[in-house]
Amino acid sequence: MAQAIRYQYTDFSAYLEAERDGLIRHEYLDGEIYAMSGASELHNVVNAELFAAIYAQLPDECRAFMSDMKLKVEQDNKLFAYYPDIMVACGANEGDPYVRTNPLLLVEVLSPSTRRTDLTEKLINYRYIPSLLEYVVVHQDNPHVQIYRRRNAWQVEHFFAEDEFSLESIGLIMKVEQIYRKVRKEVGLAP
Repeated sequence: MAQAIRYQYTDFSAYLEAERDGLIRHEYLDGEIYAMSGASELHNVVNAELFAAIYAQLPDECRAFMSDMKLKVEQDNKLFAYYPDIMVACGANEGDPYVRTNPLLLVEVLSPSTRRTDLTEKLINYRYIPSLLEYVVVHQDNPHVQIYRRRNAWQVEHFFAEDEFSLESIGLIMKVEQIYRKVRKEVGLAP
């Protein structure tokens, strides 16, 4: 996340309307709007590798979205809207076709500009989503995956280069190293 572009309160419906017409994506934090910065090549490659594995694993009734689908979160009478790097939702979308509210899996790829937000604010707010089973944080600059699961009270599990991890929500088992197969040199893995 970058800097706030407005400091006055913005209504959520006005935010949604502006997002449909805008060229720049923004996240919504209970009335404040923040412009999002672009992602690096490394971020995109790591994200694409994991997205491809997730997408290939999904049953027909589930859909995966890659960074352009908004996620609406409501907690303590506050509204938030984010663009997760990867979101998986099953079942019909009952509302706005540009917004999902029922993900079972969310993934964020850490970058220097999003690290704090992904590991604090989003972790806190995502836990309020009733359908969410897993929140996955993938480090873009070293082979490290963190998984937070509802079934174990959102306690973090760490996985590194040689480890295998499971995304229980969709039945995917994968080696951490596989996510980084096209960027081995950049993340310090042997060729």
